[in-house]
Amino acid sequence: MIDIIPKKVAIIVAHPDDEILWAGGTIMEHPMWNCFIVSVCRGSDVDRAPKFYKALKVLKSEGTMGDMDDGPEQIPLDDVELEQTILNLLPKKDYDLIITHNPNGEYTRHLRHEEVSKAVINLWRNNKINTNELQTFAYEDGNKKHFPRPIKSATIYYPLSKDLWQRKYAILNETYGFEKNSWELQTTPREEAFWQFTNSFDANKWLNKGGLHK
Repeated sequence: MIDIIPKKVAIIVAHPDDEILWAGGTIMEHPMWNCFIVSVCRGSDVDRAPKFYKALKVLKSEGTMGDMDDGPEQIPLDDVELEQTILNLLPKKDYDLIITHNPNGEYTRHLRHEEVSKAVINLWRNNKINTNELQTFAYEDGNKKHFPRPIKSATIYYPLSKDLWQRKYAILNETYGFEKNSWELQTTPREEAFWQFTNSFDANKWLNKGGLHK
């Protein structure tokens, strides 16, 4: 999976730590990528925001945070406001690759994950952002029956080396400060998986079908 060709990559997630949980191994395995990581929530979180920027340094990436509502009530975000927030946070509008959430989320269920995925696909469909390729995280939890697992039938599926997984685990443990018995560390996937699209029409059609499986 190592790619020695430089690419402009945007990784757009709902929360600080999503970039590590679902794609940390992929980011670290591609050191030639020029990654810009966006978290649309928690920008004013005095605990998580500083940890996000420390994680960026470990990943040798750049990035920024928004501060959209992420309260426990999970009141739905306004679609237009969310899309505009993403546009405002991205320094460029043209990328070789964009990686984001699955429209169905990675587990049952987190509305912010689903909303971010929908917003990114809609921005691509409406030519407000451009990319040669879109990848969405491909994980499921069996409707809360188990921790999120990568979907083996996804377009891209590969196991992380022991060293790569340990580096990913260490960022969540040491940089983000999650404890050994936390949901995050018990979840930390040893494989990573993504659905892949090369045109916005197919991605939008998939979005309208629910987005879990192609």
